[in-house]
Amino acid sequence: MAFLSFLSCLAFVGAAYGCGTPAITPVITGYSRIVNGEEAVPHSWPWQVSLQDWTGFHFCGGSLINENWVVTAAHCNVKNYHRVILGEHDRASNAEDIQVMRVGKVFKHPRYNGYTINNDILLVKLASPATMSMRVSPVCLAETEDNFAGGMKCVTSGWGLTRHNAADTPALLQQASLPLLTNEQCKKFWGNKITNLMICAGASGASSCMGDSGGPLVCQKANAWTLVGIVSWGSGTCTPTMPGVYARVTELRAWVDQTIANN
Repeated sequence: MAFLSFLSCLAFVGAAYGCGTPAITPVITGYSRIVNGEEAVPHSWPWQVSLQDWTGFHFCGGSLINENWVVTAAHCNVKNYHRVILGEHDRASNAEDIQVMRVGKVFKHPRYNGYTINNDILLVKLASPATMSMRVSPVCLAETEDNFAGGMKCVTSGWGLTRHNAADTPALLQQASLPLLTNEQCKKFWGNKITNLMICAGASGASSCMGDSGGPLVCQKANAWTLVGIVSWGSGTCTPTMPGVYARVTELRAWVDQTIANN
């Protein structure tokens, strides 16, 4: 009996930290840079990571996809001497129970093109496994065959600039609710820069901005938050009337699976 209850306890722990189900529920009021966003409920996006250099400077976001792997943008150019910070909300606080992880290996998509910004994805294998908790748990990954339709409300999060000309990035994690655009709609803004390896969101009064790069665009699928896009590029002034462009995870999922299986 004790053994059974131990097993059911293990099952509960697994369920508690399954992908895409934060232990601390996010509150999204604005379904409204993160520009014109709002502070996130602390630790309600438990897969959000901060990529930092040795001085503690935050240069990109990322998403934890399991205890060993983080996904971010190729243009973030992560190096082995960078650090991956898990469980952070307030970057100005030393009181948070964060996990400072070392980078084990870096896998940039072999077909990443810095000119077209196609295949803007990079995988970081952590030097040691992350510890799952109420504040640190993985996001689900969109499947190759998933379809996330234009108009669907999704959420992006990050510590990026809240104005394109702000002096510094915010200390507190920000979030913004954004509608997805079809690629046809997005081409009305960005023309033939938009490829099938990209997905667009926004143009509705909020936007990702510098420092959000590599971070998540998540949509709900079967009640689990699912990584649909990786913050990639957009307006140089982060104007909230232009859509942000994200690497399209459905198109990149096969490469992710293959890279993880091989390493």
